[in-house]
Amino acid sequence: MNISVKTEYALHAIFDLSVQPQGEPVKIAEIARRQKIPQKFLELILSSLKQGGFVESRRGAEGGYRLARPADQITVGQVLKYVEQSKKTRRGPDAFTDLWKRVDSATGALVDTTTFAELARRWKESQTRFVPNWDI
Repeated sequence: MNISVKTEYALHAIFDLSVQPQGEPVKIAEIARRQKIPQKFLELILSSLKQGGFVESRRGAEGGYRLARPADQITVGQVLKYVEQSKKTRRGPDAFTDLWKRVDSATGALVDTTTFAELARRWKESQTRFVPNWDI
């Protein structure tokens, strides 16, 4: 599955907001730093995600972005479809057409059922599972 850099950054931005304390706004600069996304590009992406109903923003010194709904109600597939809605279609039918349809269907089933809450949980588990033991 090929996704654009914009989509990858959008997924990382939503993920970053998913692992923050719920309801507290996060500054764009913090997300950009943690996720290694150019801040100006992230501003455009978050603006688009706001129009799509994925994030909310608050202005001012205590402002920033937060998820518009709980992370367990946002799937990876929803964000993919929203950001990639203008994705180019493949060329005409050929020997691989049926295969690519099956690949898209299989990956679609996975991303459509994977929530950002699940991603956050799995990530946290993977980070604590491999803590080095320095006992001698």
